[in-house]
Amino acid sequence: MRPILLLGIGLLVGCADAPPVSEAALSVATTAVDPEMCAEHGVLEAVCTKCNPKLAAVFQAKGDWCDEHGFAESFCPICNPERGGRPAMDIAPDDGSPPDGTLVRFKTKETARLAGIETMQAVETLWTGGTPAVARIAWDATRVALVSARAPGIVTSIEADVGARVERGDSLAVVRSANVGGDRSRVVAAQRALDVAEADLTRKRELLDAGVSSERDVLVAERVVSSAQATLGALQAELGLVGGGSGDAYAITAPQAGVVTRRHAAVGLSVGPGVPLFQVVDPSRMWAELDVSEIDLANVLPGQAVEIVLDAAPDRVYRGTIDYIAPEVDPKTRTTLARVVLDNDDGMLRAHMYGTARIVTAKAESVVTVPSAAVQAAGDVHLVFVRKSEDEYVARRVRVLARQGDVVRISGGVAAGDAVATTGSFLLKTETLKDSIGAGCCDVE
Repeated sequence: MRPILLLGIGLLVGCADAPPVSEAALSVATTAVDPEMCAEHGVLEAVCTKCNPKLAAVFQAKGDWCDEHGFAESFCPICNPERGGRPAMDIAPDDGSPPDGTLVRFKTKETARLAGIETMQAVETLWTGGTPAVARIAWDATRVALVSARAPGIVTSIEADVGARVERGDSLAVVRSANVGGDRSRVVAAQRALDVAEADLTRKRELLDAGVSSERDVLVAERVVSSAQATLGALQAELGLVGGGSGDAYAITAPQAGVVTRRHAAVGLSVGPGVPLFQVVDPSRMWAELDVSEIDLANVLPGQAVEIVLDAAPDRVYRGTIDYIAPEVDPKTRTTLARVVLDNDDGMLRAHMYGTARIVTAKAESVVTVPSAAVQAAGDVHLVFVRKSEDEYVARRVRVLARQGDVVRISGGVAAGDAVATTGSFLLKTETLKDSIGAGCCDVE
């Protein structure tokens, strides 16, 4: 059985013997992009008698059959192209749905068997309320370093490539720079000037002790030493920002431990300050950025627990808490950014992964749940069909309280343990509607 059969039943079979369709019917089939439609035959997938020949007996039993084309006469895409291959769905009751307790009884057990109705039990389970959101993994911005050249020059070698793990201070590239060569020369000259000034100060202090020099000469010598020290300190500080090396060469070094994720440097490239050459990222901690719908913001607060399942690892749940909610709503998507910090010691999280998040907003409680295929929308309400016997089903009005994947939390006339129709529930729904496809094969009370 194909998953699309949550709206009906059908078996995938060949259609080589299908009769040709008219131009009008063909336009219906080829222009439809609705995934519920059978693209080959131009009718609703759930009631396509070409894909599921067993359904033919159901329509024949009620006298709704086109022998010429092999479809139900009421929505044959060739005889009635204006129907678009869909059964009539006119709803009789004012509120848009059959009354609670409407009984659908197949005329014979054989007809019920051919309809292919499948059931599953409604179950009672612990349900933790939550707000869904789209999640994507991003780098922790506090652990991303952009590394650029400290002085203009030419790259002479690359010491680390993309993917390399580096420690703080490791060399990433070597650059030759005339500016750096000049700075180092000035440092050497400043050091020599300081040495001379200090020697002169020492000599004048000795002469002062001997009564040959004056205190004024000593003060002048001390000012010269102080000036020389300041000049040398400034030059050394400026050169220290450039990094290690000798002569006119200096190394571009990693400012933190991590992984090199970007490299724009190349041998022979002319570089200068302000242009990033490397990106070094510490991936041991990542951010999960959540897109929270505007209508859910009232229920989302910092500190709430979050469970995240990624598309790349559907069997693993990452847990964290919200530490930031943006103070604005995106005007295009009508969502707000929320952030969760996740540990990534095993390195399984990677930037730009996508998944789903559930923000825990309530305590666990015991509730009744059914498969999503069991819930059918009819007008303004939802219906679940409970099996009474092999050929009898009762329509129960329910409220859909929440959804988690393929499980739906409901309230209403369905109890834990009830056998509810899943595959084929669409066919049961149509039996309860005015001018529906069933009206002759089942008795509706």
